[in-house]
Amino acid sequence: MFKEDTLQGKTILITGGGSGLGLSMAKMFASLGANIAICGRTEEKLKSAAEEIGRMGDGGVYYDVTDVRCYDAVESMIGSIVEEFGAMDGLVNNAAGNFLAASEDLTPGGFKVVVDIVLHGSFNCTHSFGNYLIENNRKGNILSIVTTYAEYTGSAFVLPSACGKAGVLAMTRSLAYEWARYGIRLNAIAPGPFPTEGAWSRLVPDKNFEEKFLSKIPMGRYGEKVELANLAAFLMSDMAEYITGESITIDGGEKLGAGQFNFIDELMPREELKKMLKKMKR
Repeated sequence: MFKEDTLQGKTILITGGGSGLGLSMAKMFASLGANIAICGRTEEKLKSAAEEIGRMGDGGVYYDVTDVRCYDAVESMIGSIVEEFGAMDGLVNNAAGNFLAASEDLTPGGFKVVVDIVLHGSFNCTHSFGNYLIENNRKGNILSIVTTYAEYTGSAFVLPSACGKAGVLAMTRSLAYEWARYGIRLNAIAPGPFPTEGAWSRLVPDKNFEEKFLSKIPMGRYGEKVELANLAAFLMSDMAEYITGESITIDGGEKLGAGQFNFIDELMPREELKKMLKKMKR
């Protein structure tokens, strides 16, 4: 459905773009003509990802070793992207953290680290980029990756993620109204289960979990990364110029069963489950 120049001339930053869904989106955007910037905390991963992205199109590729939890670092990164490409047009808040834990066993530090990455990191990038656009009288586009449980249900066993992603969704809708006058659009995508190496190892520990996950999806399969990347490309393109403040679910109907991780204490006695979850954190 896309032409090769669908995102031609746009410069888009994808946080956490060195792997998983972030890398998939970056490669899709590059294949449609965009200049791509990615950031993360591991240079080796970013460098390898940048080489992959560079093979997808003729646009430029830039990576920055940045912790999105640090506002000053984010501001410096956005300044460097603008210096590299002359301007910046889009942001995808994709960087995240998550792990399974019984909520009574959560430590304050464990809760904080996820909320800091998900909510504070998304705010830092959104606020810094938004101010750049406003100060330079430029239109722009901000897309945040949330979750199916961010809006209505929450979810057991992933409390920090549920809190952080709900905050990102509230930020998206609040700023979509407030910043519309500046020509800045903000939307969100709420993915269901999309197997990626990093997230899957922390959230789906064994075959029983995977089978149960799959049984909750009416379409009977997991999402393909390219499917999410297609949706993201549409929302970042000029074809979606009248869409703002929306959260679009892509989950094969899984959300209709509510609370993505609510089922896991059905698999074994709670104390046994808690022991397994603690082992997964090591």
